[in-house]
Amino acid sequence: MYAILEERIADGTYPPGSQLPGVLGIQAEFGIAQMTARRVLTELREAGLAQMQPGVGTFVTDLPKK
Repeated sequence: MYAILEERIADGTYPPGSQLPGVLGIQAEFGIAQMTARRVLTELREAGLAQMQPGVGTFVTDLPKK
């Protein structure tokens, strides 16, 4: 799931500033447990690909230019 969301960020499906699906959305799309969906979002944040805004959601960060 992480790799799929990472690819969607890289290919512009989720451009910088866009909101990522929440835990329930990821859980429903991939058929995984809530805990696993939370971990995916945590890993995206730890990789610097996303930033959480409490009470609002998780958003794609500006990616560094290569």
